[in-house]
Amino acid sequence: MRVLFNADDFGLTRGVTDGIIQAHVDGLVSSATLMMNGKAVNYAVTQAKRHPSLDVGVHLVLTWGKPLSDDVAELLDNDGCFKFKNTYAEMPAPNTEQVEKEWRAQLEAFLATGLPLHHIDSHHHVHGWEPLKDVVVLLAKEYQVPVRYVDSLKDHPDICLTESLFLDFYDDGVREDIFKRLLQVKTSSVEVMTHPAIVDDALREVSSYTDKRQEELRLLTSLPIPAGVELM
Repeated sequence: MRVLFNADDFGLTRGVTDGIIQAHVDGLVSSATLMMNGKAVNYAVTQAKRHPSLDVGVHLVLTWGKPLSDDVAELLDNDGCFKFKNTYAEMPAPNTEQVEKEWRAQLEAFLATGLPLHHIDSHHHVHGWEPLKDVVVLLAKEYQVPVRYVDSLKDHPDICLTESLFLDFYDDGVREDIFKRLLQVKTSSVEVMTHPAIVDDALREVSSYTDKRQEELRLLTSLPIPAGVELM
């Protein structure tokens, strides 16, 4: 089984960024995805360039913070932040033209850093929202990079990063038996979503998922790779 440990939220805060770098240098993480509207984007770019063995993709955002582009008012609340939250599936479908415009802005901001674009995924898996499927397929093909597997893309295996996605290394699922659980998945390649971090005050201000990130970091830097597993 081929396994990719990807760290989400690169650039959200300095502590998140440092935790991801540590999980790469000393552990299992081989890729991360950068939030272009995060609080520590420039810092994360600098760290990524110091550690070129870390593959970096873009963590497209529609459910946190402020946009990078202008004239996307239908995506915003009264404070100028994205109006969508992690409950977006219960909301009316968004203006897809404005989503495409904003996500292009995030992709172009990433490319402007000079980092090679490894893959696309998204905050809160919003790229798996069915109304956005055509936008995701279009961008993946245009930018010629794979996309994190989500069910809405199962009929587009040609653009998916792996055959499957493992979401249970999170919260109560952050346990030492991660490889045992992975080997029960019937697939040849799987991405494991992770969120390692050194928890800082900036993270506590913007996220409800905090202390478990530190536990993720501990496990990701201490677990041996068992027979039958090849890291991607």
